[in-house]
Amino acid sequence: MADEKKQNFFVRMGKEFQAFISRGNVMDMAVGVIIGGAFTAIVNSLVNDILMPFIGLIMAGINVKEWKLTLPWTIGDGTPVEILFGNFFQAIITFLLTALCVFIIVKIINTLKNNAEKLAKKKKEEAPAEPPKPDPQLVLLTEIRDLLKNQTSNEE
Repeated sequence: MADEKKQNFFVRMGKEFQAFISRGNVMDMAVGVIIGGAFTAIVNSLVNDILMPFIGLIMAGINVKEWKLTLPWTIGDGTPVEILFGNFFQAIITFLLTALCVFIIVKIINTLKNNAEKLAKKKKEEAPAEPPKPDPQLVLLTEIRDLLKNQTSNEE
């Protein structure tokens, strides 16, 4: 009986997981994570291979990545304890550039979206408006007039 409950639990969990994973939002998120990983590699290369050499050049050839603080303690095998704040500084630059790139992408997408909405609104405003429908009483009076006109012309 207990084994059957466990099996039913795992079957239910499997079905729920299958329903969850097959939803569109999860797939979109997975694609976003994969593209984000590739984008991170591009930004890391931009920082490490292009920007940091320029920063080092400005700072008289100092390699920022090698900045560290050596503490007066050692690890068991005699290796000194080092705080690598140069790596941290470089990670901050990478983060800021990534955030800037994402901001620019979102800004471009929002601008394109707003322009498309304005264009659709403008087209809707420029579309010819339907002529106003005449008052039903006016339509009835016009019909009566036309009937009377036809009647008088038939009598002559």
